[in-house]
Amino acid sequence: MVTLRPTPYLLLKTESGNRYLPLVGSNCWTVGRSDDNNFVLTDRWISRNHAMLQCTETGDFYLIDLGSRNGSFVNGRRVSIPVTIRNGDRLTFGQTELEFHAPSSTNQFDSSQNLEKETLTSTLHVRRLMSVMVVDIRDFTVLTRQLDEKILSAVIGTWFRRAGEIIREHGSWVDKYIGDAVMAIWCHGPKGVTNEEILHILQAVSSLYTMTASLSQEYPLPFSLRIGAGINTGFAMVGNTGSGDRPDYTAIGDTVNAAFRLETSTKQISLDIALGETTYQYLLSLGNEQPNFTQHTVNLKGYESPTITYAGTFADLEAFLQLHASRLNNSKQVGS
Repeated sequence: MVTLRPTPYLLLKTESGNRYLPLVGSNCWTVGRSDDNNFVLTDRWISRNHAMLQCTETGDFYLIDLGSRNGSFVNGRRVSIPVTIRNGDRLTFGQTELEFHAPSSTNQFDSSQNLEKETLTSTLHVRRLMSVMVVDIRDFTVLTRQLDEKILSAVIGTWFRRAGEIIREHGSWVDKYIGDAVMAIWCHGPKGVTNEEILHILQAVSSLYTMTASLSQEYPLPFSLRIGAGINTGFAMVGNTGSGDRPDYTAIGDTVNAAFRLETSTKQISLDIALGETTYQYLLSLGNEQPNFTQHTVNLKGYESPTITYAGTFADLEAFLQLHASRLNNSKQVGS
């Protein structure tokens, strides 16, 4: 007979005494200022939907920052990708610190049961509203044939590193590096995509374009580097997948697949950026100033019916962002 593991909890120390936040009744818990979170923290430096804790089927706990403006920290170190947390770790959100406690049971499963569980494939746990961005380097195959391998390695290494920095600056992380492309996801709250979130996603794409163009001036390339981007917003399953000993936090579903297909469609219509319909509607909610994006009907690989997309150039995007520059700058100063 196996004794159940003691209840894990978060400990919040306040002037009036300790507050215990039990991690029960679910496998994920959100933290933030908004009332729709599992744990509401009244700290002006905390974002409305700041972070999420998730428990996998193997009993491991992960901390996931949800694109907060001021970051999430584990033992004083800022985290930009999902990280495992352990008993006694200090979690900091804004100016609020909590302790994570997951006391281990005195009666453990036998080693054969543990081994069997560790080799199982972890399942995805949470359905979330998210925006998925896919950015691809144009004509990369041609570049590999014309460029010295050492220079090619330096170029692509620099591009990936700088892309990661830009995406983290705007509230996400690189979910996947795929050959000559990156995929990033922004997890949104249950009330939808905020104006600040959509602006940060668009600014990330614009900054990636500027960064890519600058590389052409830094390295002896046979032609200027260009990128294409696809952005799609919708629901997807997010969590840990892969073997128990090396889980991979990622998102899967039609929303993700469509983002890849939309990026590819920019080559068909000879434009730079393709947005899904839902993403475009959130973009329109920013105000009267509308981007100079045009509607196109494209045939996405694997989709039986034609798909509507709204597409434009990086110049169109930059002109649109200039109209909202003050709002974007203000959102960087305080928690969203």
